[in-house]
Amino acid sequence: MRELAFALEYEPGCNRVADALAEHPDARIRSLSLHATDDRLWRVDHATGSPEALDATAAAFLDADYYADCLATEDCGATQTTEVLEHTDDALVLYSRWERSPTCISVPHIARTHLGDGLLFETRHEGRHYTWRIIHSGSGDVTAFFEDLEAAVGDCAQLEMLRTAEAPGAAGDPGDTSGLAPEQEAALRAAVEHGYYESPRAVDVGELAEHLDVPRSTLAYRLRRAEQYLARRYVGGSQLPGPRSGGGLEYSN
Repeated sequence: MRELAFALEYEPGCNRVADALAEHPDARIRSLSLHATDDRLWRVDHATGSPEALDATAAAFLDADYYADCLATEDCGATQTTEVLEHTDDALVLYSRWERSPTCISVPHIARTHLGDGLLFETRHEGRHYTWRIIHSGSGDVTAFFEDLEAAVGDCAQLEMLRTAEAPGAAGDPGDTSGLAPEQEAALRAAVEHGYYESPRAVDVGELAEHLDVPRSTLAYRLRRAEQYLARRYVGGSQLPGPRSGGGLEYSN
């Protein structure tokens, strides 16, 4: 099995959910389950954040002109249903069901075309960053998948490759960075070289971002992902028990 991870960073006005999360940096959304067939997609998502952030997130899902996972740039005529399963002061659970029209497209449907059936999907949405993790058999055409995905998102989002490797399982060297995207490894190395991990820190995220000439939010995101990857490698190498952060993966039939 192979693991494929990437992120879409949406431009303002292109995705209602991304716009809502960008206005509420404390909010996070992760998938609890995600399934897709050729003509349907349904999923359950768990959101956390302040009451104001959760209200904005719920409104983005419920009041959007068309389903948030559709990559079409305008209303494509699909049928969508979103229901609030739970809404408390600090958590929100949403169920969404989407029936495609001939002009609709989404990440799972592009993946099914090029990577085959039996896929496992996991997503995280933080600010304008929408991170996807896909487990697949390894027999599909990853290059064609990314070409079609880039064409589908167009100018609405920047595509960042995070990782493509064997799916986690066997223990390995906890210090191995070969599974990091080049941007993540570069950010991590720069952070070490400039004393970001010293105590006290020689630089903060803003200063390091200015040195690397990247937005502060982008650098913080890359460092979080690099740290997450190395932490999982370390725990896997030590064979310590415990669930994966971010929720489980679900099969797509």
